[in-house]
Amino acid sequence: MLNGKNILITGGTGSFGKQCTKMILEQYAPKKLVIFSRDELKQYEMSQVFNQPIMRYFLGDVRDQSRLKRALEDIDVVIHAAALKQVPAAEYNPFECIKTNVLGAQNLIEACLDTDVQRVVALSTDKAAAPINLYGATKLCSDKLFVAANNIKGSRNIRFSVVRYGNVMGSRGSVIPFFLEQRAKGVLPITDPEMTRFNISLREGVEMVLWAIENAWGGEVLVPKIPSYRITDLATAIGPECEQDIIGLRPGEKIHEEMITASDSFNTVDLGQYYAILPAGASYNMKNYCARTGAQKVSPGFYYNSGSNPQFLSVDDLRDLIHSQCVTAS
Repeated sequence: MLNGKNILITGGTGSFGKQCTKMILEQYAPKKLVIFSRDELKQYEMSQVFNQPIMRYFLGDVRDQSRLKRALEDIDVVIHAAALKQVPAAEYNPFECIKTNVLGAQNLIEACLDTDVQRVVALSTDKAAAPINLYGATKLCSDKLFVAANNIKGSRNIRFSVVRYGNVMGSRGSVIPFFLEQRAKGVLPITDPEMTRFNISLREGVEMVLWAIENAWGGEVLVPKIPSYRITDLATAIGPECEQDIIGLRPGEKIHEEMITASDSFNTVDLGQYYAILPAGASYNMKNYCARTGAQKVSPGFYYNSGSNPQFLSVDDLRDLIHSQCVTAS
């Protein structure tokens, strides 16, 4: 699907973008790979690692539709990773988050419809399912925009899909780098001892996006089947000698994360490796989708929650993953 194609990654200088670039260059032979982001220093640093002749570094912001449209000239495939992701920052600066995550999403959709883009895959988050913080609400809104974009594509050869997954192990700003930094102090702050989270590696996240580019029909919100971990087990894996200080939930934080709610179950199918939440309404033929893909409808009331997930990582599992994917844990 990507051989000979022109690809653009928004937010391409982030953790996901760099891993995605690495894997695309290893596995495919694209004609051009464009990194679209607003930070010139990060682009310079990334260009020192990925300096192949097909690479392009395009300064711009998803808030600027005209700049997006210029960047999308001759692009075939778009991977949308640009977002403001920090929950506390979004709570304190709500409309800045809306400008990037919601208005930026619509800018990208309109720019793709005005050019010759064929595939768009947007990254979402578990916080978009039954959101209780602004970041999650903006990503839910973004998801809805990308799904609904398929309704207005007309005769254009374009498909919009979404991938939704949990915490990316070791990504910038996530809990693992924070704990690794804090363990030297001998105390790891725990918001709640019952807290659980989903876990996915960067490589698995990229593999899911590449799968979606190849296989998505358009309109799906794709969800991976991934393990959970207990926050106390993570703290033990990183700092077994550290005190675990219970500090309480922060604003906008959940005890357990969800990726599929019970209300989503009526439109959700099981694809084997992934779940797919299909658009509601008669315009999307679930029976035909299942027949063509081999998917099975989930039971009414089904939900996918990090606390009730049947698959959990042990302390040893977490320590091994941190050692192989992040940095050495004690």
